[in-house]
Amino acid sequence: MPALDNDSHAIVIGGSMGGLLAARVLADRYQQVTILERDEFPAIGEHRRGVPQGRHTHGLLASGRDVLERLFPGISNDLIAAGAIAGDIVQNARWCNEGGLLARFQSGLNGLLMTRPLLEGTVRHRVLALSNVVARQGFHVEALTVSEDRKRVTGVKDKGTELHADLVIDTTGRGSSSPQWLEAIGYPKPVEERVEVALAYTTRFFRRHRSQLNGDVVVIVPPTPQGKRGGVMLAQEGDRWTVTLIGHFGQAAPTDVPGFVEYARTLPAPYIHEVVRESEPVSEPMTARFPASMRRRYERLERFPEGFLVFGDAISSFNPIYGQGMSVAALEAMELQAVLAESSGNLARRFFRRAAKVVDMPWSVSVGNDLRMPETVGPRNAGVSFINWYMVKLNKAAQKDPVPAMAFFRVANLLAPPPSVMHPKVVWRVLIANLRRPLPDGRGSDQSRDRKER
Repeated sequence: MPALDNDSHAIVIGGSMGGLLAARVLADRYQQVTILERDEFPAIGEHRRGVPQGRHTHGLLASGRDVLERLFPGISNDLIAAGAIAGDIVQNARWCNEGGLLARFQSGLNGLLMTRPLLEGTVRHRVLALSNVVARQGFHVEALTVSEDRKRVTGVKDKGTELHADLVIDTTGRGSSSPQWLEAIGYPKPVEERVEVALAYTTRFFRRHRSQLNGDVVVIVPPTPQGKRGGVMLAQEGDRWTVTLIGHFGQAAPTDVPGFVEYARTLPAPYIHEVVRESEPVSEPMTARFPASMRRRYERLERFPEGFLVFGDAISSFNPIYGQGMSVAALEAMELQAVLAESSGNLARRFFRRAAKVVDMPWSVSVGNDLRMPETVGPRNAGVSFINWYMVKLNKAAQKDPVPAMAFFRVANLLAPPPSVMHPKVVWRVLIANLRRPLPDGRGSDQSRDRKER
């Protein structure tokens, strides 16, 4: 794909996953791409100060892995060679929804499990190896520069330093200054939607023995409206488990090992507790709080400057239990690639409309489920109530039937829109399953049978 002109230059503000993915796409279109990062980049696999969430459990959904492989051919093999763990995220996983395990079968939804520093470091190495991509570290963008008529962003500045660009993209995450930058140059801020979830989570790494859980590599136990506690456990490089215990509305997990293990015992399924009670902790605890899911509605702005875009978590950030952030950024990168290929005019309007459609899927999944808890603060309507009622029924059917299970997994991995779970074939299977005798509850026969298998 040719450059827009002979001296075209794009700037990406932020060097995390969103920024790296945006830079990779821009490198196909612009003669030069500059990544501006206020931190210093560490070695591959090491934590970066500016990514405090990097020490917690991260997931790369099947959709995200597919995009990474398209943008960086062979990167899955590189990550596996570095210790990442590949597996079918249905067959090799234990999803514990509505009091039981969802059906397990070979789904073809292949995931990769690894720490955030390994993934981000590997992607960064690939991006910076491109001949037309450079990074300036220790650069803190204070403001945008604009043309005299204020219709176009012309670059950025840091104290006394100004950098010119034909396109500037902000990928600095949920703490983005773009609303303030826009206001400073005479444009309105986007409307911001928030859903208050009052989430707190604690993460520890434990030594992993590959015989644990019969070799399964994923356990996901979502919080219930009653208990408000859940957890995620993923196999990681270096024969480790990463275990994140989460709680809403004052249900934070303790940081000491006995308290952490006891908290795991109170989850709606026993698998995480059975592992951590017998495993050696190999890290100090990390804690974090997530007050609210947030979405900035850039697609609704009637006025927006040319030469500027906002991307990734700077547009929306979700309850981290769903592991959607990196995959959403990957899907937005593909939309950015598409709008750049179409034409050079009205770029912001076209990109924000496409990005909004990407965000619609994970937003409806995460927010809809969070609104099941009566304490969650957010807009409710009859449609949300019906979908939540239906999803309870679907998840119960999915404990026995692969058809509704696959419908759920495709939506959860951002491979199909949420309305796909209402396909007549799926609805019929859900109806039949729920008309039969009640399915086992959280500590019933499904889990007992699984213990016997082990």
